[in-house]
Amino acid sequence: MPMILSFLMSGIVASIATIRATGMAPDLGAIILQAWAMSYVVAFPTALVVMPIVRWIVDLIVEAPGGRIG
Repeated sequence: MPMILSFLMSGIVASIATIRATGMAPDLGAIILQAWAMSYVVAFPTALVVMPIVRWIVDLIVEAPGGRIG
């Protein structure tokens, strides 16, 4: 899950940031792919480290199904 999530998220964020920074440049596709590759190198290890922390926070906030109401 972290691999796919970080792949998609880094691609979306890199694309938006690149388009905002460069506009509709003629070589936009190549620029986005370079930015995406650099982003993914950071995003995947970060997702692996952060995922357990996020699960812990969600467990604190959300009650498990079948739990006590009220």
